[in-house]
Amino acid sequence: MSTRPADSDSSTKLTFRRYADGDASPPEWREVIFQASYTHKCPTYIQSTPPCQGSCPSGEDIRGWLQIARGTEKPPQGVPWQEYAWRRLTEANPFPSVMGRVCPAPCETGCNRNEVEDHVGINSVEHFLGEYAIAKGLAFKRPEVSTGKKVAVIGGGPAGLSCAYHLALKGHSVTIFDEHEHLGGMMRYGIPGFRTPREVLDAEIQRILDLGVEARLKCRIGTDVTMEDLRRDYQAVFLGMGAQSGRALPAPDAEAPNVVTATSFLRAFNDGRLRHVGKRVVVVGGGDTSIDVATVARRLGHIEHAKPTDMERAIAGHMAHDVAKVSVAQGAEVTLTSIFAIDTMQANKHEIEQALAEGIAIRGGLAPVGIVRGPDGRATALRVAHCQAKFAGGKLQIEMKPGTEEDIPADLIVSAVGQAVDFAGLEEFDSGKGMVATDRNYQVPGKPGVFAGGDVLRPHLLTTAIGHGSIAADGIDRYLGGEEPEKRPKIDAHQFDLMRKMIEKGLTITQAAGPMHGTDASSAAVHNYDNRSERYVIKHEELFLGHFGYTPRVKRNVITLSRESALGNFEERLQPLLEAQAVEEARRCMSCGLCFECDNCVVYCPQTAVFKVPKSKSTTGRYVDTDYNKCIGCHICSDVCPTGYIQMGLGE
Repeated sequence: MSTRPADSDSSTKLTFRRYADGDASPPEWREVIFQASYTHKCPTYIQSTPPCQGSCPSGEDIRGWLQIARGTEKPPQGVPWQEYAWRRLTEANPFPSVMGRVCPAPCETGCNRNEVEDHVGINSVEHFLGEYAIAKGLAFKRPEVSTGKKVAVIGGGPAGLSCAYHLALKGHSVTIFDEHEHLGGMMRYGIPGFRTPREVLDAEIQRILDLGVEARLKCRIGTDVTMEDLRRDYQAVFLGMGAQSGRALPAPDAEAPNVVTATSFLRAFNDGRLRHVGKRVVVVGGGDTSIDVATVARRLGHIEHAKPTDMERAIAGHMAHDVAKVSVAQGAEVTLTSIFAIDTMQANKHEIEQALAEGIAIRGGLAPVGIVRGPDGRATALRVAHCQAKFAGGKLQIEMKPGTEEDIPADLIVSAVGQAVDFAGLEEFDSGKGMVATDRNYQVPGKPGVFAGGDVLRPHLLTTAIGHGSIAADGIDRYLGGEEPEKRPKIDAHQFDLMRKMIEKGLTITQAAGPMHGTDASSAAVHNYDNRSERYVIKHEELFLGHFGYTPRVKRNVITLSRESALGNFEERLQPLLEAQAVEEARRCMSCGLCFECDNCVVYCPQTAVFKVPKSKSTTGRYVDTDYNKCIGCHICSDVCPTGYIQMGLGE
């Protein structure tokens, strides 16, 4: 028996099979699962972290809000499930609509459902909830009490906004200082608008400002305001200025005027200055940013009679020539090179596929070795050589292949090989490696009251910066309260809180009268329940995968552009799920490490020892109990528990 759907062909990939092809005599079912033996062990109820949450840099309670979306966890009376799920999600991440679009979703890579057929579309459900909140005008709840403490946040990108959001919820007064005209950081200036629609980004930023967060824009620390000013006027400072300086092309003689960085290119486009590119554009990179540059270049195209310097002046900070308004843009030939092979590039695989469909040439295994210049000093080609790149011992090793050099013609060369922090005016925080160094609570050593997060620590994902901001806000809160820094848990993620759920339903736990030998007959604790979420991620081997049938993923509709249709097309390509689709996809969640009320344990217990908790006393995570006067320790309940929530313990 397999999990293959009846109407599928033999080429359908299956990652979980009960039996291998050719098995004609399966073993006795009782020997496989129903080993009705007697042991000293009895079932305990163990909450663990699912790998999606363990893989989420922003620490979302992913399983929790999927449980709400699928209907397992009920919202309080009068609260729509969509709002309840959104509020659970935004306890960690205040940007679900943005991140539901652009996050590369490491949570989906970690999803245990990959062992059945395909991961749960976590991003797509997050996208749906974010859109619902914007459409309904949902707002964050302002704290009732103000602490009177003031915190300065340098940088209005994902890290700074996340930190400001969490600090404001804790009752602190927050001011964001940002040198740009608008907040958003790399979400606005590093990602094209057809991937993060500006009205969506503005709506999710405005919610944070509505908590009372103040923003001082076009204000650079070190020039307009000094660190001494901040130390005098604020009790704590968060460094979240990002790494918005691009790294130069790692090749000799790369100072030509038409060799630019990806951050400069995208900033010029997002500011509205860059309206066309050269006929031949070469992008050097391999990550998501390089894909963004390449797709923007394809959409902008080139102008036949434009001056070459118009494009360079626009990227340097000047407005493009008016010829871009009156001339018809033509397609640009865009080539993206990477030292890695295409199948090992760091960019999102889906974005690579879209780029290829739009006519972008992607060439892997090439390293830049020089620039070919014309008589005017401008680059006319990028010289590359074939190479083989790999990571060994945590370090990148590039093996060049002699005699393989070639020139790729180019009117514009864009370096998307990394970012750097601009420490002008903030040199005291440079660790000597071009980044800021912090401890586990993101406090800068030797700088009391100064915390940092995001790309200033190391350039990474937007969701990583959001997580840094949240953790730093916890550290700042403890610092302002005169408390010692807390020891962060091994698994630093927001978790389902059974106690909160019981209080929400009106259930209480009484005071213990004395030492307890087990909790099955006591109301002073939840019946034989242990929350190991802070230290344990449950693996697929501990689940009963045979419970889950083959269920295809409900995918969002993605508009795939062609080489011709990409030109001048700046419309969003990703469409959100409908409500019924979001619920259907959420139901594919296997609820790893927490009960989702399947009744297997109750149905298959031969001693009727496992029973449902009365509805008046039950809640999510407290659905079944065990009568230990009946339990013989046969561990059938644990064997048939799909989520690994029931584990055999006690008596060991």
